[in-house]
Amino acid sequence: MSRRRDRRPSLPLERIIDIAEFRACLRAFMRHSEHISRRWDLTPQRYALLLAIKGAPDRSEQLTVTDLAQRLQLSRNSVTELVTRAEEIGLVRRTQADHDQRVVHLTLTPEGERRLMGALVESEDARRELARVFDAVARSFRAATDGN
Repeated sequence: MSRRRDRRPSLPLERIIDIAEFRACLRAFMRHSEHISRRWDLTPQRYALLLAIKGAPDRSEQLTVTDLAQRLQLSRNSVTELVTRAEEIGLVRRTQADHDQRVVHLTLTPEGERRLMGALVESEDARRELARVFDAVARSFRAATDGN
């Protein structure tokens, strides 16, 4: 066994409580988000898909399958299947890139946009609560590192 494991790691109880509270709030947020997405007739996976596309980091509101797989932390095959199903029910569309016909961009359809926006607006309060808890944990972490 390594020396590092032989030493008993330690954290102040208050920090552990903050971490536990954050984790509980994060799980509650995820569960709430899943419930709301279902109310908007979206599976949690489709909600994540639509959100990732709409929230593309470059503000283009489009992603390639490769970019989407990376953002969702899924294999390309899983994302391709998810996109195909979402396309079949009219939530996303594929368009070939102008610069390279092999590249396909994914965008939301008006129906995909409507459902995503409905779920996002409905979960605004839950996001505010999660942000509040996150801020408290971040303050706790900063205080712990500033004190070292």
